[in-house]
Amino acid sequence: MFKSKSIKAGLLSLSMLLTFAACASEPDNDGGTADPDNNGNNAAENDGGEGEAEELAEGNDLIIATLSDAEAMDPHGSNDVPSSNVQTNIYESLLTQNEEGEVEPLLATEWEAVEEDLWELTLREDVTFHDGSEFNAEVVKANFDRVRDPDVASPRAFLYEMIEEVIVVDDYTVQFQTEYPFAPLPSHLAHTGGGIMSMESIEEDYANMEDGGQPGDHINENPVGTGFFKFESWSPGDEVVLTKNEDYWGEEAKVDSVTFRVVPEDLTRVGELETGAAHIIYPVSPSDKDRINNTDGINVYEQESLSLSYIGFNMEKEPFDDPKVRQAISMAINKDNLIEGVMEGTATPAVGPIGEQVFGFTDDVEGLPYDPERAQELLAEAGYEDGFSTTIWTNDSRERMDVAELVQADLAAIGVDVEIEVLEWGAYLDNTAEGEHDMFILGWVTVTADADYGMYALFHSNNQGSAGNRSFMANDELDDLLDQARQEADPETREDLYKQAMEILVEEAPMLYLYHTTYLVGLRDEVEGFWKHPNGLYQLQDVTIEN
Repeated sequence: MFKSKSIKAGLLSLSMLLTFAACASEPDNDGGTADPDNNGNNAAENDGGEGEAEELAEGNDLIIATLSDAEAMDPHGSNDVPSSNVQTNIYESLLTQNEEGEVEPLLATEWEAVEEDLWELTLREDVTFHDGSEFNAEVVKANFDRVRDPDVASPRAFLYEMIEEVIVVDDYTVQFQTEYPFAPLPSHLAHTGGGIMSMESIEEDYANMEDGGQPGDHINENPVGTGFFKFESWSPGDEVVLTKNEDYWGEEAKVDSVTFRVVPEDLTRVGELETGAAHIIYPVSPSDKDRINNTDGINVYEQESLSLSYIGFNMEKEPFDDPKVRQAISMAINKDNLIEGVMEGTATPAVGPIGEQVFGFTDDVEGLPYDPERAQELLAEAGYEDGFSTTIWTNDSRERMDVAELVQADLAAIGVDVEIEVLEWGAYLDNTAEGEHDMFILGWVTVTADADYGMYALFHSNNQGSAGNRSFMANDELDDLLDQARQEADPETREDLYKQAMEILVEEAPMLYLYHTTYLVGLRDEVEGFWKHPNGLYQLQDVTIEN
């Protein structure tokens, strides 16, 4: 289903297969924060960054220079891709999905629906946490009870809200009783929101909450999972360091450590790749792709993605509470110019929130066309024949700031005056979750490859705010369709329900669906075994550094 257009790692052992992020969902935020996907590049310009590069990376310690810092080490505490890229190395989920989107074993070896609303999983018996404690069914229950706990208020709770009860059958058998039949449950269990932490971590975090602390405070400082890397340190805004887990139950990681270093300026990242101060950089701006590929010793890895880049409207604010205004904005933007001018062809135009790799996609639904004349007519019908003034928010991503400038120019042509405001990543997620914006540029990764994740979190009224619905859409008919689709077992019926949902989403235009991106990652030639999943997560277990 998914194709890597450049280098590809070899065959993977089951033990190294990833656990899923999202979302917040840069809500592609890297993000939303319900899977924000922060895939853009910073706009700062300099001499290429060579003079600012750190000292050369040496030995068997992997250095990754990345745009944004993690928001949390707690897998229940955020839903953004930068956090998930760290968390997926510390924690493991019960199941995983391979590059083709197929569910495979991880901490659970077998799974089946014993009844239409009851799933049973058999757990591995040879797993211990980084603190030496045992992995078993009681720990699994504690994890899923916590992510669904209203007092924890996890932005990933929507992934598991259909679970009524987690039942411990015996030490290594666990059942999930769901409120209704839920076909995508295995893929939800493969999400990084289902990363399993130790019992002591959970108990200590609750104890800290009782003493007045916030959910996740203890876990963010003491993350303990079963993964092939262990937490070493986190200097917020600077770097996260993980070290190899020498007692890993499966095949050990091949590097001694991995450092996720925050390097906001895209040209500085390129400079660090060139000098060897970093082994891997992400993201790579499309405009820097040729520079890297034409430089000895480095190359660009490309991977099709499950991500969407979009412009969201705040449907609770005038004038974006009027569908005619939202349609007008959508029809005034030339997506082809964006894809060629900003992405340099490394993206495909989006009709709706999901692409053709996602279950539930249909090409029977047509998107709103580029038609600036009709856009002006719609504005006039909405009472804005003279246009209006508004703002568009973005984070410090060069890609997104370039998109904002082209959107600004296109909207000026229909009389809409747009001011661009650039926010720091954490503030960006917080403020859009609170609905303080007019328009905003963000992304979403449908990490489960199922339309439930790509639509329910982004548009269901239950998920307004940090869970993903930052457009604050509330449509009873759409809610009903999305509820039916996640409860329906028959695939063809589900597909029809998502087609109906897509039709509403095109007509209501809660967001301007821009494009589906291709991931661009910069690699040193001595790095082997790396690949990036279509869900946006780095695959690091088999990475080696050839000196």
